[in-house]
Amino acid sequence: MAIGNFGFARSRRFGAFLGAAVLIGALAFPLPAFSQKAPTGNQIMGEVGFTASTKAEKTAGVWVDGQYVGFVNELRDDKKVLLLPGEHEISVRQTGYFELTQKIVTAPGKKTILTIRLEKNPQAQFSAVNGEIKLEVTPERAAVFVDGHFAGTVNQFRGAGRAMLVAPGSHHIKIDLVGYQPFETDVTLLAKQKITVKTDLVAGTVQQADPAVKNN
Repeated sequence: MAIGNFGFARSRRFGAFLGAAVLIGALAFPLPAFSQKAPTGNQIMGEVGFTASTKAEKTAGVWVDGQYVGFVNELRDDKKVLLLPGEHEISVRQTGYFELTQKIVTAPGKKTILTIRLEKNPQAQFSAVNGEIKLEVTPERAAVFVDGHFAGTVNQFRGAGRAMLVAPGSHHIKIDLVGYQPFETDVTLLAKQKITVKTDLVAGTVQQADPAVKNN
């Protein structure tokens, strides 16, 4: 029993000595800290940029994979379009023009530039006599739909000298933007009548976006 106790005590002292030696070694020679250098820029997402020359092209609405993201001229800087690598469908729409749809493939850390050239639709019909609808709505970049058709963005129809021209009669107005709850109203206009629609969109979720915004 004495021998066993002595062996246990010696083993315990040796363990304490070994532990102290490891601690001293760690203090004298600290282990290197392994860290991964953060990449500069976004190396995961692919970016899509747009170039346009005419006012109609610059103010055209853009849909990515069936969801409205904004109008051409604003999709840069803090509103630039970043997409996961892979195939995506880009659609550009403007009243009185044929829809432009193109499929692209984005790559990580790469930027794809799309040149927007819209072709006028000769079959588009516009009333000779109109009423005017001005908008005082925030956010200004929200999409505007008249009778289910994309008409433009709020900032095109607000302010001095700006209004949406519509044929006399009854119309359904819808204003929507991803991240907000849609606003809808019905109006009836007489020829040359002018009205103003005022509202502030209420913040919501992507799931609350109207189907017209997701896929008009």
